Parts: sequence; C-alpha cells; structure tokens
Amino acid sequence: MRNLTYKIPTLLVLTIGLFFTGCKTLKTPEQLPILPTLPEAYNTTKSDVNSADILWREYFSDTTLVSLIEEALKNNLDLLITSQRIEMGRAQIERAKGLTQPFVTGGGSVGQRRFGKYTMDGVGNFDTNFSNNISEEQRIPQYLPDFNIGLQSSWEIDIWGKLKAIKESSLSRYLATVEGRNFIVTNLIADIAIAYYELLGFESELDIVRETINLQDNELTLIKVQKDAGRATELAVNQFEAQLLNSKALEAEILQRITEIENRINFLMGRYPQPILKNKALFSKSLPNQILVGIPGDLLKNRPDIKQAEYELAATKADVFVAKAAFYPSLNIAATLGLQSFNPKFLISPQSIAYNILGGLAAPLFNKSALKADLKIARAIQIEALYNYQKTLLNGYFEVYNQMVQINNLEKIYRLKNSEARVLDLSIQTASELFMTGRATYLEVILNRKNALQSKIELIDVRRRQYNAVINIYRALGGGWK
Repeated sequence: MRNLTYKIPTLLVLTIGLFFTGCKTLKTPEQLPILPTLPEAYNTTKSDVNSADILWREYFSDTTLVSLIEEALKNNLDLLITSQRIEMGRAQIERAKGLTQPFVTGGGSVGQRRFGKYTMDGVGNFDTNFSNNISEEQRIPQYLPDFNIGLQSSWEIDIWGKLKAIKESSLSRYLATVEGRNFIVTNLIADIAIAYYELLGFESELDIVRETINLQDNELTLIKVQKDAGRATELAVNQFEAQLLNSKALEAEILQRITEIENRINFLMGRYPQPILKNKALFSKSLPNQILVGIPGDLLKNRPDIKQAEYELAATKADVFVAKAAFYPSLNIAATLGLQSFNPKFLISPQSIAYNILGGLAAPLFNKSALKADLKIARAIQIEALYNYQKTLLNGYFEVYNQMVQINNLEKIYRLKNSEARVLDLSIQTASELFMTGRATYLEVILNRKNALQSKIELIDVRRRQYNAVINIYRALGGGWK
C-alpha cells in the first residue's frame, strides 16, 4: 500500500511533465518571409483621386451598355454559383459558432439484459433479492429490463482559444468568398464592356468594307466598259474583280466575328443567342476623361482579388494556431440527466431520476507524428497564401502600370493612324483622276484602294484598343464592384 501511495504522485508529475512536453511545439513560432512594400506612386506624380471610386453606371455613359451589364449582373451563371458559395460560407460560420457551445441530445432506450450466474453482477443481483432492506418492487428480475429517457450533453471548454480560431478561420474564408464574388462582378462588367466595344468596332469595319465593296463594284463596271472600248485589258478587269472578291471575303469574316462576339455577350448574360442592341454612333466619339490612378496603396482597399488573398492569408494564420493547439490538453465535460428504471411503471417518478457528470483532460503524449505533419502542412499553406497575396498585389500593380503606358501610347498611335487614313483617302482620289487621264496605271488605283481600306480598319482597331485600355485600367484599379 505504501508503494501505491508513492507511485500515484510520481505518475501525476510524470503526466503533467508530458503535457508540457507536448505543448512545447506551441512556443516555437515560424518566422514568415518578409515581403517588399508597395511603391509610393506609379510614376513621379502622385494623386489623391482614384477613378476606381466612380460607380460603373457613371463610368460608362452608353445607356445601351449599362442595360446589358444590369441584366448580366442578374443572370450571369458564375455570379449565381458564387452566391451559393457565400451561403456555404455563412453556414460554416454558424457551424464554427456551434462548436463553442454544449452539444445536447435527447433520447430514450429500451433494453433487456441477463447476467451470468457466476459473475459479479449475477451474484450481486442474486444476493440483493434476499436482502431485507428492499421492497417487493425493488427485486431484480432474472431477465433485467432497462428503460431510459433523458438528455445527454458534451462540451469542450475552449481553454486555449482553438475553437475561437476555427470560427475566425471560417469568418475569414467567408469574407474571402464575398470578395471573390466582387472580383467576378468587376471582371463581368469589364468583359461585357470590352465585348460591346469590340462589337461596335467590327460594326464600323463592316460599314467601311461594304462602302468599299460598292466603290469597287463601280470601278469594276467602269473598267469593263474601258475594256470594251479598248482602253483597258482583261488583266485589269481580273485585278479589279479579285480585289472585289477579297473585300467580300473580308465582309464575311467580319460578320462571323460579330456573331461570335454577340454570342459571348449573350453567354455572359446567361441567355441563348439573340441580337445585341448597340449604339454605333458613340464608337467614334471621344473617350472618357483622363483616368486618375491614385496611389498604389489604394489597391489594398479597391481590388477584390487582393482583399480576397488577404482574407485567405488570415484564415491560414488561424489554421496554424488550430494545428498548434492540437498539442495542448483538451478539457471535455460530459453529463447525462434523465429517468431510468427496470420497471416501466416507476419510470416517471422522482425515484428514477439519474444523472452523471464527468470532466476529462486529455492530451497527446506519444506518437505525435500525425499532429506534427498537420502543423507542417498548415505552416506551408500559410506561407503559400502569403506568397499568393504578394503575387496578387504585384500583379495588380503591373496591370495598372501597363494600362497607363498603353493609354498614352495608343493616343499617339491613333493620331498618326488618323493622319495616315486621311492621306490615303486623298491618294485614292488622286490615283483615280490620274487613271482616267491615262497618267496612272490600274495597279496604282488598286494598291491605293487596298491601303486605304487597311488603314481605316487599323484606325478602328486602335480605337477599339483605346476603349479596352480605358476599361482594363478601371478594372485594374478595382472599379466596378461597388
């Protein structure tokens, strides 16, 4: 007996020592990489105004485009899918909250037991029946029924904040999902606007090509008359006809591109193919006013993808804490309260009240390789999320910077291409007059017509790229989702 009383405190001390040994993992935090900070400005100038703060309905002045975007925001399938992910995120938060509260279940059971005669229970029950201290109703039958009805409860006490960290992780991932939806909204608005102006651009090209076809058709008729009069050759007729056929093929190609773009817009709007309303007159008008980019730090509050990466990083931080807390002892309390009797007529009575309460402390002591692996995984995921955050931030900075440079260069290109188109229009008129007087060949007329058509198409393409740049910088700044 003296040996036993000596060993109990020793075992207790040993157990406590092992508890603290298991907790040592929590005292060695992982040093995260140090990331570079954002520059103070995109260039030498700074601005406190940011175009991302402009609402998209005010940024796009075309009412036809605004109506297309509004319908897409209601019916786009990606947005509808993301809305369900947000609902799942809300449910995860509710689940995490429930983990911090006691679990209570109610139920009942009916059973029957028979103990062997040569067992502790069998002998004890047999002796009890011959006791003078029990009434007739308390005698234990050979086949022992068991009727039970009541409540059972279990509760993990969050002594280390592990359950709170799980809730914080769920909340961060929910907020990341919300920002993910905002990012989809931003991209959806930009994609529809880009497709819309591409559509206007190809419609303008189609008008120019059809106008050119009419002129080429008249020229072909004229050259045939000159051939009949002996002033032109069959070769000239063939050259003018080939040029006309080339323009008609270009017309068919543009019609195909228009159909594809219209279907792309219809898909983004969640509907089957149908004609797209458009206002072609606005394509040739001036672009929106000068874009104001603010400072790079504005990206942290305006770009949904950066905020999403930030929330994901916060969630992984909480996950690392949860993985560390797995090495701590956990305190659980279990309790039952109900009515129990082997005779059903006494079940609903104060004498049948039964209860039990138990508190337990448990901690991993040996073979913790799985917990260590979970901690390593959680730390690696956290560092991965940190690098992803930096990558998203760096990508946002370069998107804004590149679009700034592109807007400036496209403005210069458009002025040069516009001058080129005017010069080539004059050259067509000059070549035609010289051809009629015999001082220019038909090849010069054909070449000037081809160059003029190509120049006008390139001018429209530059205008389309300007619209794309204005839309893309609005997206890169984080505009559209507000």
